[in-house]
Amino acid sequence: MSTLSPLVRSFVAHFGEMGSRWGINRTVGQIYALIFVSPEPICADAIAEQLEFSRSNVSMGLKELQSWRLVSRRHVPGDRREFFEAPGDAWQTFQTLAEERRRREIEPTLSMLRNALLEEPATEADRHAQARMRDMHDLIELMTTWFDDVQRLDRQTLSHLMKMGAKVQRLLEFTGRIPARPGLPVQPE
Repeated sequence: MSTLSPLVRSFVAHFGEMGSRWGINRTVGQIYALIFVSPEPICADAIAEQLEFSRSNVSMGLKELQSWRLVSRRHVPGDRREFFEAPGDAWQTFQTLAEERRRREIEPTLSMLRNALLEEPATEADRHAQARMRDMHDLIELMTTWFDDVQRLDRQTLSHLMKMGAKVQRLLEFTGRIPARPGLPVQPE
C-alpha cells in the first residue's frame, strides 16, 4: 500500500479489519475500500499493485465483490482490460448489502423455519421447540416486512426516519414507556 496516500491507506486498512468482522476476508474488504474511494474505475492490475496483493487474490476478491453486487465491471474505451467501480453512493452500497444479506442469510432461515413448522410434533419437547421456532419465524417475518417497507422509501424520507430514532427513544424514556439510559437527559426535544 506504499503508493496510497496516508488517508486512503488508513481507510483501506480499516475496511480490511472491519470486513473480517462482517464475514468477508480482509483482502476482499481492502479491495472494496480501494475501489470505493477511487475517483475513476480501476483495473485489477492497478488494484494488485496499489495493495501489494497477488493478481490471483485480487481476481478472487473481485469475483466475490461482484457476487455481492458491490462492484461492477466497466469498459474503458481504448483499453481491453476490465475496470471496476463501486456505486458512488454509500446509501446504495448499504441497500445492496442489506438485500444480499437478506437473500443469503434471512431467506434460507425463514424457509427452514416454515418447513419445521409444517411438521407434526412427535413429542412435547418438539411442541415446545416448534413454539419457539414459531416465535422466531414471526419475528423474522415482521422484520422482513418492515425491511420491505423501508426499502420502498425514498432516501430523504429514510434519512428523516433514521434521525427520528433518537427522538422516539427520548420520548419513550420521558413518558416512562421504556427505562431511561443512564447518564442521558430524559426530556424530549
